Amino acid sequence: MSYTVDAVSKAVELLFLVAEQGGKGVTELAKLSGNTKARAFRLLTTLEESGLVRRQLPLATYSLGYRALIIGTAAQSQLSLIHVAKDILESIGRACNESVLVRIRDGAETVCVAWWDAAHALRVHSQLGDRRPLFVGASGKLLLAHAPADIQEGILSGKLEQFTPNTIVKRTELKRAMKRILAEGYSASFSEMTTDTVAVAAPVRDATGAVIASLSMTAPSSRVPPENLAKYAAILMAGAQRFSSELGYIAP
Repeated sequence: MSYTVDAVSKAVELLFLVAEQGGKGVTELAKLSGNTKARAFRLLTTLEESGLVRRQLPLATYSLGYRALIIGTAAQSQLSLIHVAKDILESIGRACNESVLVRIRDGAETVCVAWWDAAHALRVHSQLGDRRPLFVGASGKLLLAHAPADIQEGILSGKLEQFTPNTIVKRTELKRAMKRILAEGYSASFSEMTTDTVAVAAPVRDATGAVIASLSMTAPSSRVPPENLAKYAAILMAGAQRFSSELGYIAP
């Protein structure tokens, strides 16, 4: 059984043709893509309405639209992020002597895009693609604190699910936590998503200074008592600064 949507597949093919061979009209694009002229025109019109392509008059040729720039910029940023993560995660993990990972925000969730596991027999495992609500844990709270106002409002006005007794479900408390993260420059959590775990996270910035990811350490609570938190926070903040520099960020 195939779950491919033919119209979407054809539209994506056309989008790539426009990207690779901008300046062509509907007749040429139809021929290159194997569509009828009428179907190519409908697909291009849909892409145009979404902002992914634009039709340029008077010759009615097509080029990429402004929203394609958003996708390209985000892809470049995220691919660079993963490439840099592979280069430096191990050194940061060894400095912490704990597992470290990188999370990005995807809407109202965080997604793990890279990780390095410490060699401890007892450790907190991470998985590529693992998703969590944005308000939970060190990385989630950190990315929420740096998220746009509409994202923050959506989280704070919605239902905050309680995963453990330590999950922050009071909006006033979550607001205080976000304010503290912005002031201190890092985030910490104790058993907010799963019991007997501790996590510390620091912000990773791109060349514009925007926070695009979190660099975090996660470990069993027995190995990271609260009095040792500052040591790990310092390692992660230094690591995140190095990470950000690799992405082109210049600290003021």
